[in-house]
Amino acid sequence: MVTTLQARPRVRRPEDSEPSKPVRIAGRVLKPTPVFDTYWRFAAARQQVYLARLGEAQAPAVPDPVLAQHRFTNCFRAADRVSQYLIGHVSYRGDQAWQEVFFRTLLFKVFNRIQTWRLLEEHLGEVTWQGYDYRTVDQVLSRAFASGERLYSAAYITPPPKLGEQRKHRNHLRLLEMLMDQGAPERVEQAASMQEAYQVLLGFPALGPFLAYQYLIDLNYAAGLSFSEMDFVVPGPGARDGIRKCFGAAASGIEAEVIRYMADTQEEHFARLGLIFTGLRGRPLQLIDCQNLFCEVDKYARVVHPDIAGISGRSRIKQLYRPDSALLTAWFPPKWGINS
Repeated sequence: MVTTLQARPRVRRPEDSEPSKPVRIAGRVLKPTPVFDTYWRFAAARQQVYLARLGEAQAPAVPDPVLAQHRFTNCFRAADRVSQYLIGHVSYRGDQAWQEVFFRTLLFKVFNRIQTWRLLEEHLGEVTWQGYDYRTVDQVLSRAFASGERLYSAAYITPPPKLGEQRKHRNHLRLLEMLMDQGAPERVEQAASMQEAYQVLLGFPALGPFLAYQYLIDLNYAAGLSFSEMDFVVPGPGARDGIRKCFGAAASGIEAEVIRYMADTQEEHFARLGLIFTGLRGRPLQLIDCQNLFCEVDKYARVVHPDIAGISGRSRIKQLYRPDSALLTAWFPPKWGINS
């Protein structure tokens, strides 16, 4: 069953809202900064832009100038372009045996680049673990690299493990072989909790805390796993920056609890600020989404709240927004029950 959010009846101006009061999280009293309310306003504005592109809401009457100029990911991780491709073209396309889904998912994610996956399909046909051959895959990737093609996305780069190969992509293939040969698919599938499954991935070379968690979220989109996205969260570096800007140094060490607080109290704060936020077709923000929103608000605050510092000290947003006229569609894991 999907818990749904209720639409807010009206929108108040930011100056109508009361200042944020101190909140108690993990036994600490935290005093929110102005970025805390910006977190909720950003989420509402960014989601409205996304729903408008889908044709499921009206475009904002007055566009947010920062959103209009700079690129930000969606509020819901599963709605982003690469996640959408993974769900629709990798997770639910091809052999649905769990071992095959696991293999396809991590082969896709280690490069995290749609063009690389298409390249593999173009030369290999259906990509399977049963038909996997290291030399064949390496030849495809090495030829592409030699011709100047990019193999990797700039997001979620997996550090190359030292597994005896000279090229980064070859070591990543060896890592994938190690995961498969040492029973990672079965161990993840049999895990009693999301955290236990996370520990399985964390035990392999190059998969640090943040990447192991992100990969598990990707695996969990598939039909073979049924963990709730409200079970467990691992804050990434960007989220820690955003949390610092929202709550100051007092939140250091309890970032996971802060993220859970945001997920648990989202309806309260959207209502307090008079914001309309109906979620993802009624699906509320999950822990992974609140984690990602902290990353995006960290960037957004560099322009809107330049006087409030994070941890990294970054002061600019690098990526500019480029309008895309292509038709936007959305399809989510069927087990969520939100596909129209």
